[in-house]
Amino acid sequence: MQGPHEYFELGPYTLDSGDTLPAARLAYRTLGRLNAAKDNAVLVPHMYSGTSASMQMLIGEGRALDPSRYFLILPDQFGSGLSSSPSNTPAPFGRGHFPAVTIADDVRAQHRLVTEQFGITALHTVLGWSMGGQQTYEWAVRHPEMVLRAAVFAATAKTPVQNQLQLDVQCELLRSDPAFADGFYTDSDDVHLGLGRHAMAWAATSTSYRFFRDEVWRRIGFAAAEEFTLGFTRGHFQPMDPNNLLRQAAKWRAADVSLCTGGDMKVALGRITAEFFVFAFGDDLLFPVEDHERDAAMIRNARLRVIEGPLGHFTMFGLIPEDAAAIDDALAEVLKS
Repeated sequence: MQGPHEYFELGPYTLDSGDTLPAARLAYRTLGRLNAAKDNAVLVPHMYSGTSASMQMLIGEGRALDPSRYFLILPDQFGSGLSSSPSNTPAPFGRGHFPAVTIADDVRAQHRLVTEQFGITALHTVLGWSMGGQQTYEWAVRHPEMVLRAAVFAATAKTPVQNQLQLDVQCELLRSDPAFADGFYTDSDDVHLGLGRHAMAWAATSTSYRFFRDEVWRRIGFAAAEEFTLGFTRGHFQPMDPNNLLRQAAKWRAADVSLCTGGDMKVALGRITAEFFVFAFGDDLLFPVEDHERDAAMIRNARLRVIEGPLGHFTMFGLIPEDAAAIDDALAEVLKS
């Protein structure tokens, strides 16, 4: 199942930084059909290093996110390499000159897509994992009248300090390659050393101690832990553009929904009126359960669930059958609420 990419032209687009991209564009995919009442639209923003295609792992006939029932809108965030990004923007804003972007910049563009392109006034559900969850928080806080249901998986309303430090290390590893050339490399393949170092750091932080201690990597087809880090993690990151990853990481690092309420998180999360679900992953080294509990306590009638498993932050990939089943059960609970 593969919905083709489409593009929504944003025209001159002023970012939170004050910079204006003269010809910004938002890439997206859709699956299913928008019904006559326009009340079956589900928005699914994607995670760090992903694209709209990545979220199709959650979608299928007979599954919770069934395109025969829902109109699924899968937007690409700025910096994904499909929407406006360092890798595809012409001078003077290309490569290392691409301006800083924010989660709010993404959500404002998505709001225009949803309302202007499709004429939708209310979304059945907004849901996302990791950076997709950060965008979900932003939607629920900025547009409470439009978001009827929302679910975040392994994400918080503000990036915790420990998480920021992990991102700092991963970004420094990308930049550590001499071929990075301050973001003005000729070909992303030239930065293979930095991309490899970055991938190794992700292997250490995105699973769990239990994943390696109990050799869970054997269950997903790898003969050794090193084979997992090379075959899965490096295989995932090696084809990517370093500047794109850095712009996404900077958005993740700075994520904070309370910025629209003067820094008052209680007020920000108090604006949420959606049926709201918070799903934490046990053993997640990036977004621990305790941080989800703090957010959920400030959201009216929020429902917190912990999905246990050895994959940590990578639980969402559904690499083992019980993870895939737990995610689909969680999605079904949200959509039926």
